[in-house]
Amino acid sequence: MLQWMKNSFDLAGHETTLKREMMAGMISFFTIVYIIAVNATILAEAGIPMEAGIIATILTCVVGCWLMGFWANAPIILVPGMGINAMFTYTLVHSMGLTWQEALGVVVVSGVIVTIISFTKLAQVLLEAIPSSLKHAITVGLGLFLTLIGLEKGGLIVKGENSLLSLGDVSSPYVIATILTVILAVTLFMRNVPANFLISIVAGTIIAAVLGVVSFSDVGGSALPMDSYLSLFGAVSFAKIGEFTFLVAVFSLTMVLLFENIGLINGHLGMINRPEKFKRSFQANGISILTSGFFGTSPTVSTVETAAGIAAGGRTGVTAITTGSLFLLSIFAIPFIKIIPGSAIAPILIIIGVLMLQSVKQIDFQDLSEGFPAFLVIVMIPFSYSIADGIAFGFIAYPLMKLVLGKAKEVSAPLYVIAALFFLTFLTNVH
Repeated sequence: MLQWMKNSFDLAGHETTLKREMMAGMISFFTIVYIIAVNATILAEAGIPMEAGIIATILTCVVGCWLMGFWANAPIILVPGMGINAMFTYTLVHSMGLTWQEALGVVVVSGVIVTIISFTKLAQVLLEAIPSSLKHAITVGLGLFLTLIGLEKGGLIVKGENSLLSLGDVSSPYVIATILTVILAVTLFMRNVPANFLISIVAGTIIAAVLGVVSFSDVGGSALPMDSYLSLFGAVSFAKIGEFTFLVAVFSLTMVLLFENIGLINGHLGMINRPEKFKRSFQANGISILTSGFFGTSPTVSTVETAAGIAAGGRTGVTAITTGSLFLLSIFAIPFIKIIPGSAIAPILIIIGVLMLQSVKQIDFQDLSEGFPAFLVIVMIPFSYSIADGIAFGFIAYPLMKLVLGKAKEVSAPLYVIAALFFLTFLTNVH
């Protein structure tokens, strides 16, 4: 079995080992496992039962990661996307008036469209239409976004009373636990200690327990019964598929899924210098989006936290398969997973943000027609708290900058179309 895995996933050709890949998969799992509770909570506000939402999230993560691992042999993690789940609940259901069953129908249709595109030349056309400056900007923007999430999860940054953001209470036990874990995590990482991220998470949980942030006595309860999930699985409705609202919802969701995932996948594959894996990775992503609708959750994305596994040495699909398998096991271990505090996860996200920030060196800021749109992507992703909106600002600004400077020929025809569609999405206010 071990030899089959080594050969099938070409571990030698990727200059990695089975142990390293599995360890990277564990790291990816622990940095993204929070999605189980968070996603289910957001889905619950759309009307989906909490327990059913938890199981739907877990199963979607399992299938998504396995698809990516077996089909694309890439270390990319597919889980319901933060921001996309908010769009599902607050835009499709609350604002547009769709039921959660109809919103799941929107997810399925969008998944079909993305899958079709992924299996045609359109996927490569879209990838080539994006200038390298914007690709690098997306990576940097995602790094800053991940850092912001880490700072928030660690309590170092909070919502300000007289400003958008403010420094958290650095004297609180929770923030002290975060700071101590950051120091430990950075030290272990810089010394290149094996499994440094995993050690940091475990040690961070212990530090939090010592400071009274979490208690191991809170571990208890039982696994969730699958019968609570039967009312959600396959509860997809296409009753309004011919109505304008449904069509606008499909257009909006598809636009976000296409360009957010193109940017994320390209960024992750850039980290391991394997651009040839883009086609199959995008295909796995499309199929995963399609299945997530039937499982009963918002669409999957190639999550930003994938960078944690890559930074830990993940290079092949074994990393994704390991993460997916741990998600499957997590259905029996939710009480244990829930005690891992944000103070133990935050330092990992911050370190990854630093690593992703290095792509800024690849952007030519001397040429403002390249640098300014890239700048917009970089700042708007974290400041708007939306990957999709940040990307949209840059994609709209790029052709505009080229036009006013008389460099219209430097912009590909598909990018003009993409910019127009993003602009239309803003106008319809359903992004």
